[in-house]
Order: sequence, then structure tokens, then C-alpha cells
Amino acid sequence: MDQIWSTWWAWIVLGLALGIIEVIVPGYIFVGFAVGAALTGLLVLVGIPAGLPLLLAIFAVLSLISWLVIRRLLGTREGQVKVWDRDINENP
Repeated sequence: MDQIWSTWWAWIVLGLALGIIEVIVPGYIFVGFAVGAALTGLLVLVGIPAGLPLLLAIFAVLSLISWLVIRRLLGTREGQVKVWDRDINENP
């Protein structure tokens, strides 16, 4: 009997579940994990021969890369970080 981690649709379902969690809890936190899980599912579908440790490593790397790409494309939200460039006590 195949293990659940070697089933491609399980990874896709995990990606969808993480995507739904991202919609409920916004903040671009779970979106990288969702894309990483979906890409891992596609790799398993293609037929990559890997056990659980390698699949988890692939999932982690793909999640990090996708999170960095999405963060780079979307950037920081307007008003997310306030940078003070002058002190209010300084003379103009």
C-alpha cells in the first residue's frame, strides 16, 4: 500500500487547504506553503522517486522560493513599515 506522502493528490489537497487558510488569515504567510505543496504534488505526479525526507526537503525549498518570489512581486503593503527620516524636535 502506498504511503500518503507518495500520493500526488494529497499534496494538492494540502496546497488547497493552506490556500484557504491564507484567505482566512491574510498576511502572505501560508501562500508560500500552499504553492510549495502544489508544486510538490506536481513533482510527485510527474513521477519523482522520493521518500518522505526528500519530499519534505523539496516542499521546504519550494515553499521558501515561492514565498520569496511572491513577496518580491507584491512587495510590502503601503503603510506596513513606518520609517522616520527626521526627528520632530529638530529645527527645520
